[in-house]
Amino acid sequence: MAWRAELKLDYTSESQRTVARYAHQGPLRILKSLYPEGDQICHNVLVHPPGGLVGGDTLDIQVSVAAGAHGLISTPGATRFYKSGGHPALQQVVAHVADQARLEWLPLEAIAYNDCEATNRAVFHLAPGAELITWDVTALGLPASDQAFAQGHFQQHLEISGAWLERGNIQGDDTRWLNSPLGLAGQKCLASLIFACGSPIATMRVESALDAAREIIEAHPLKLQAGISCAHPQVIVMRVMSPLVEPTMDLLKQVWATWRHALWQLPSEPPRIWGV
Repeated sequence: MAWRAELKLDYTSESQRTVARYAHQGPLRILKSLYPEGDQICHNVLVHPPGGLVGGDTLDIQVSVAAGAHGLISTPGATRFYKSGGHPALQQVVAHVADQARLEWLPLEAIAYNDCEATNRAVFHLAPGAELITWDVTALGLPASDQAFAQGHFQQHLEISGAWLERGNIQGDDTRWLNSPLGLAGQKCLASLIFACGSPIATMRVESALDAAREIIEAHPLKLQAGISCAHPQVIVMRVMSPLVEPTMDLLKQVWATWRHALWQLPSEPPRIWGV
């Protein structure tokens, strides 16, 4: 039996405090709002109690961030796309970020199990003064358990309306592309970290973000498997590939922390769930 779950999460700024309100249908929840950085930044954990998606399942997440608000959303674990019997599974996130608002969408990795038919879709609509930090992390199979992603299809869709659109289609049986030096070269984890604005990013901020990230990359074990560029006036992108999720997430978290400091003059207060 296919399950459909919907969540609508709205952040507003009230008396200099970011307040989160949500409504849901089906097995999708937001845990208690936390304020480890003070009232202006609201941390939330998105929970899907079934723990994964099978064929026919849909998770539909709608987020809005009003002017002056700042929301940070993470998850307690990976999003798991299980074997689906030929039926598609979909996770869709659509976010609207208003002028002078900020969103950090930082879920843990999406795992493509063998023989899944999955789409992981994220679309962000940014008003001219809106800012976003997000990442997209995909793990192909469970290499540590010798469970390869050898069949099935996984589609990644990441869109910043009017500025950025990328879509990756990964076929489990496309061994030539998965293993070729011109493809994934046998790597099982691929990720992007993005800083984006609703209008062109000032040159000094671009340089600051690039310099800070490159310093971390150069000192990291994945320095030969990571790169960063300002590929669009509104978008800065870091790419990473590695054999496992853990080193990739370590690099992403370090760059996320330094971007918060360099771009927003904020401390790197990680979500509590990352330390569990």
